[in-house]
Amino acid sequence: MAAYKVEICGVNTAKLPILKESEKEELFKRIKEGDMAARETYIKGNLRLVLSVIKRFSNHNENVDDLFQIGCIGLIKSIDNFDPTMGVKFSTYAVPMIIGEIRRYLRDNNSIRVSRSLRDTAYKAIHAKEILTRTASTEPTLEDISKETGIPKEDIVFALDAIQSPLSLYDPVYTDGGDTLYVMDQISDKKNKEEKWVEELSLNDAMKRLNERENYIIQLRFFEGKTQMEVADEIHISQAQVSRLEKSALKSMKNYLNLK
Repeated sequence: MAAYKVEICGVNTAKLPILKESEKEELFKRIKEGDMAARETYIKGNLRLVLSVIKRFSNHNENVDDLFQIGCIGLIKSIDNFDPTMGVKFSTYAVPMIIGEIRRYLRDNNSIRVSRSLRDTAYKAIHAKEILTRTASTEPTLEDISKETGIPKEDIVFALDAIQSPLSLYDPVYTDGGDTLYVMDQISDKKNKEEKWVEELSLNDAMKRLNERENYIIQLRFFEGKTQMEVADEIHISQAQVSRLEKSALKSMKNYLNLK
């Protein structure tokens, strides 16, 4: 049977190599010695990492080839700046770098207009953060970035917020076995913690038909306004399980109420 073939930028993703840990260590030693062939091999051996990252941006309607190329730039920057003595895996270091590179690209191509001065302030802050992270090997604070750039903290926060890509309530954040969790599932309604259809109908009878766990989830979600993540932490199950139980409980309640 032929291998499942998907080409991105002319690269057959089914044939991308996978490097063993021992191979990575040996290649990195050669890279540090200036071996360009080893660098090229290391890049090719980590292209699957770029593929896994760009899947997170599938909802942005951007050209996959473009995202892959930008992700590769992030991968190359990661290879050039990675320090094996830091005690972290390369993938742990590289993923945030690749994501950051793609987000910068999306910000630059954002349809929402942001003033040049705000954009410059934000990029200075981002650049300073990268420098401080490399030199100190820890995440810099807002105060550290402010001192490095000479820009007030309030201006940095405002500028970084201004260049963020718009987020849809229907953007997927997690998928498990066909059950997709969306941004809206993680947002609690602080003004109206009970949904209107719940307020207007005889809930007591409907909720009595639920099992104990489903009843408790509905109470937390729609009466206390908690997010699915908060509910998951409270009852010690995954967010995907909370989503499935919530959907099942709501379906049972709606079916019961429609029969009344």
